[in-house]
Amino acid sequence: MKVNLRGKFIIDPDGVLQAVEVLNEPVGRNIDELVRQVQALQEAVGSDKATPAGWEPGDKTLKPGPDLVNKVHEQWEASDGVKDG
Repeated sequence: MKVNLRGKFIIDPDGVLQAVEVLNEPVGRNIDELVRQVQALQEAVGSDKATPAGWEPGDKTLKPGPDLVNKVHEQWEASDGVKDG
């Protein structure tokens, strides 16, 4: 029996595994999403920022903490295109 899996592993410069994705053979990959994830990790890792689902470079970031629990939708919506600055 032959099994083909496709894997993506994003490892930061310090050798820390930041993201993993394994897909079955019939599922395609999206290079634009890979690039977006790397950019989001570059923005957030080692900082006090978080990048919500759908975040794109230039979008507002969030500061994780207890006051953000259950309020992410109030702070940021992917569809409104809110930018920093």
